[in-house]
Amino acid sequence: MLQLWGRLSSINVRKVVLCAQVLGLELPRTDAGLTHGIVDTPDYRARNPNGLVPLLQDGDFTLWESNAIVRYLCARENRLYPSDLRQRFDAERWMDWQQTTLNPAGSPGFKQWIRTPAAQRNAQVIAQSVAATEPLFALLDEHLSRQAFMAGDALTMADIPIACEVHRWWGLPQPRPAWPHLERWYAGWLARPASRGVLDLPLS
Repeated sequence: MLQLWGRLSSINVRKVVLCAQVLGLELPRTDAGLTHGIVDTPDYRARNPNGLVPLLQDGDFTLWESNAIVRYLCARENRLYPSDLRQRFDAERWMDWQQTTLNPAGSPGFKQWIRTPAAQRNAQVIAQSVAATEPLFALLDEHLSRQAFMAGDALTMADIPIACEVHRWWGLPQPRPAWPHLERWYAGWLARPASRGVLDLPLS
């Protein structure tokens, strides 16, 4: 039986929940992290020594790191996990890029707008985050001008982390350029019933 620990205010937890909903998996979830606690208990640390969310349990197997969990669930269900080696590693590449490049660029702006009281916000940090993030979204827009999804003509595991990043950045109260191909792709996500309860949530 699957079990997930993590709060939905975490982008990394949202990735896993979105993945499970696309796959049609029943995935019970326990709030954990920040005000919910749990992550510093000895039991939790024994399963995830980082003390972070999300944490997945599948029977006697535990797994942490959000993109690894998304990969695992897709491989487990043999869906959204490309069988072609080159397409699979194309998908893997975009998942790694989300975690190593796109997320670090956008996180400071998100933390200033959403997690920092208005009187304490640093406009320079927001501006630097915008300057780092907008070229990456332009890159995504150009990429999606050539194909329907991140790794080709069909939805794969690669689309899930990117969708959660778009949801987070576009939910910030700031203007942004037009990215028509990315907007088309994201509108397709919002039309999917599986996106409800994840990509329609306000940021917190």
